[in-house]
Order: sequence, then C-alpha cells, then structure tokens
Amino acid sequence: MAPTSPVFDHKKITVIFVLGGPGAGKGTQSEKLVEEFNFSHLSAGDLLRAEQNREGSKYGDLIRTCIREGTIVPMEVTIKLLENAMEAELKKRTTGEGWSNGLGRFLIDGFPRKLDQAFKFEEDVCLSSLTLFFTTTEEVMLGRLLERGKTSGREDDNVESIKKRFRTYTNDTMPVIEHYAKQNKVAEIDSSPSVDEVYKTAKDVVKKVFTEKHEALEV
Repeated sequence: MAPTSPVFDHKKITVIFVLGGPGAGKGTQSEKLVEEFNFSHLSAGDLLRAEQNREGSKYGDLIRTCIREGTIVPMEVTIKLLENAMEAELKKRTTGEGWSNGLGRFLIDGFPRKLDQAFKFEEDVCLSSLTLFFTTTEEVMLGRLLERGKTSGREDDNVESIKKRFRTYTNDTMPVIEHYAKQNKVAEIDSSPSVDEVYKTAKDVVKKVFTEKHEALEV
C-alpha cells in the first residue's frame, strides 16, 4: 500500500500539543492562549466524554465500556474524534485571525499521552508545530489537585489516585516529550510561578511559532 499523507497540511493548519503532569496548569494556560490567539481548543478527554453520550454514536458503547473498566480507549477512536472536531471547526470558522484562506490553529490539550498516539496522529491527521510542556514539582501539582478536589467533585482528585496518575504520566508521556525534544519541537515551561508569569512565557513561545510560520508562507 502506498503511504498516505495526513488529512491536513501543517503549513496551513497549526497544531500545538499541550502536555504536563496532572495539576501542571495545562487547562488554565490553554484558556488564556485561546483568548489571545484565537485557537480552537480541543481536549481529547472532553471529546471522548461528549461522544459516549452522543445519540447515534458508533463509538459510544465502546467508550463507556473502557471508562467503566478503567481501560484506555483505542487510539484510533480518539484520533478520529480529533480529526472530526478539526474538520467541523474548519467548516465553521472561515474568518477571523488565523482562520481565513484555509488556515486554522488548534491547541490540543492532554494529547498525545503515548508515543504511538503521537506517531498515528501525525501520520493520519496533521504534523504538529510544537509541544508546550508545562513542568513543576509533584508537591506543587499535588497541592493544586487536592485544592481543586474540594470543589471539582472529581473522584480522582485524592492523594492515592493522584500519585497513580503521576506514575502513569511519567511512564507514558515522558517518551513523547523526549521524541519531540529531539526534533526541537518542545518548549518546556516552568509552571511553578504565578499564572500570569507562566502565561507570559507561553505567550512568547506561541508568538514565535506564528511568526516563523508566517515567514515560511511568505517565501
């Protein structure tokens, strides 16, 4: 079989992955970046949760079973949902900064969790431009998650679950970071300081990506 090319052209479609341990501040920083740079913000977890309840979904039963049994949803499903969400967004948004003339910009949060997901997404959907990697100490993350747990109602915001999530994250996600670091496609950002200080660094990094892409398109 001839190799297939990704659905989206990375010269026009910007994909930035957002990774970091549980409680590293991915969601908070993503919200601020979306506001400033007009990104479409996609979270693999949110898409899966929405899909399991969508009427007529061909993946609903499978996702529900995986969530109930604590197993990982097959990556083909997650990647297809991301592709569909990107497609829908590109049809919907054809004006505004970064969205005219077939352009688009996506911030994909909490994905890829594992190396095989990274390979599959780039092979089938779109090459990424950068991975924003928010890092801080486990003490800081634990404190934030326990604080969140007081109001979030999330069952996994307790010390035992959190420590398990740290282990899984280190084992599964660090190889993804190492892979992209070799390609000079990782911006590691210390997320221990205040939200605004962290954002200032993240904003400068994203600005640089768009400046470079704009210059490449001009050539």
